[in-house]
Amino acid sequence: MQRLLNFKSLLFLSAVALLFSSCKNGLFGKKKFEKSDVTGWNYNDKNMGGFNVSKEKEQNTGPGLVFVQGGTFTMGATDEDVMGDWNNIPRRVTVSSFYIDKTEVANVHYREYLHWLESVFDDPQYATVVEAARPDTLVWREELAYNEPLVEYYFRHPSYNYYPVVGVSWKQANDFCLWRSDRVNERILVEKGYINKNQLKTTQGQGQENFNTQAYLKDLYQPQPGKPKKNPLMDANGRPRTKVTFEDGYMLPNYRLPTEAEWEYAAYGYINQNPKPKKKSNGSGEELIKEKQVYSWSQNVNGLRDGRHGSWQGKFLANFKRGSGDMMGVAGGLNDNASIPGPVDAFYPNGFGLYNMSGNVNEWVADVYRPLSSIDNDDFNPYRGNRFEKFKKNENSEFERDSLGRVVKEFVTDEESKNRRNYQRGNVIDYLDGDSASQVTYGYGKTTLISDHARVIKGGSWNDRAFWLSPGTRRFLDETQGSSTVGFRCAMDRVGSQEGNGFKPGNNWSKRRQNSRKN
Repeated sequence: MQRLLNFKSLLFLSAVALLFSSCKNGLFGKKKFEKSDVTGWNYNDKNMGGFNVSKEKEQNTGPGLVFVQGGTFTMGATDEDVMGDWNNIPRRVTVSSFYIDKTEVANVHYREYLHWLESVFDDPQYATVVEAARPDTLVWREELAYNEPLVEYYFRHPSYNYYPVVGVSWKQANDFCLWRSDRVNERILVEKGYINKNQLKTTQGQGQENFNTQAYLKDLYQPQPGKPKKNPLMDANGRPRTKVTFEDGYMLPNYRLPTEAEWEYAAYGYINQNPKPKKKSNGSGEELIKEKQVYSWSQNVNGLRDGRHGSWQGKFLANFKRGSGDMMGVAGGLNDNASIPGPVDAFYPNGFGLYNMSGNVNEWVADVYRPLSSIDNDDFNPYRGNRFEKFKKNENSEFERDSLGRVVKEFVTDEESKNRRNYQRGNVIDYLDGDSASQVTYGYGKTTLISDHARVIKGGSWNDRAFWLSPGTRRFLDETQGSSTVGFRCAMDRVGSQEGNGFKPGNNWSKRRQNSRKN
């Protein structure tokens, strides 16, 4: 009797397993397809056109990045304008969600970049490429100071590995972002198995034949093929494919410099001031900020020191110049403990977990500088610096690569833009401030240093007074120059839900709630 019961149990379990297996592909082995809401045709079905839709729904967080949930805030001055510049008049704006580096880019990261350049472009014809990327270590020199050790050691010595890289121009920082984008996407495709892992070992002397995201997507670059273990990608005929498209959702958007609005919004970390931030998709949060911050931390919003009782009470929350000739305090009690830039992960993080958004080094942002940007710019994702581009096609209507392996781009012309409603020029850097319509001219080199090459720097540095530590303050520097007080960090676009992964976009009521007649 017991054997019969055991046999029946085994038979029952086998039947359940078979049914479960069948359900995976639809009842009785028929695969269930997602259907189009507009045509009723199946997605990912070779018998209905073979239109493939990725199952990747959310954006992964790239290396080094922190998610910043967007929102509205008052951009501009939060303290008295002691400089009298009137270049940061307060104005309420909205910033979309995005990602930004947790720390400033460090010396070791930039040396990694140079190492790759030296390896891939190991040919005399590329000598200028490598040389142009090197930081200017001479920025440490002063006529009446002994800074030669910093000229020699700051960028190279391992003691300074995780100190912020300085002496990097805006253009060099922008090129670093482009390089980082390609390396991250290349690694993703290697880990997914679509590119042979041995490709990462053979970078010596590749020259033009190096992985570039756009060149790969446009079939201008063919990497060593890999062998993905589990390959959900299919072509229109239902056959497995190993060529990844951007629509598959594996590759990330480009790393880039943050806009001024993004940088300033991220610096305040106002989410720490929200008494009840939303934690899950079906939860609720408050639309409330308790206090207006002067600096990037919410621990002591109007002060420079940690006010909590204990061993940290009185310690400075940032690296800055306390006063004339006072960079770090007194021997035996060095308060900020950094006479020059400190480690990128030192000092007090803000509400988003970002380090040194006030102090340590100023940081490049993407924007071209104008004194009245806060008045002129849009109130949604404000930014000045657009010069629209497109990928260039040759006489055969084909895309091409340049000598570095990147897809060639060209600027959009005014002729192409004149009939559009949203813009009529390709270059709008000086739009309403420096163009013919505005009747404004900048006498660069005569009456001002402002030009279309002046880029905004934010955040204050180890050699700046406390005034510049407020995220609302702003200065500028020519995009071709570097400084011992200026570094940078990268950002990335956020696609999908503005609240982040695991959250549905918009407000979603259940059908029961929608049909409810209760007031």
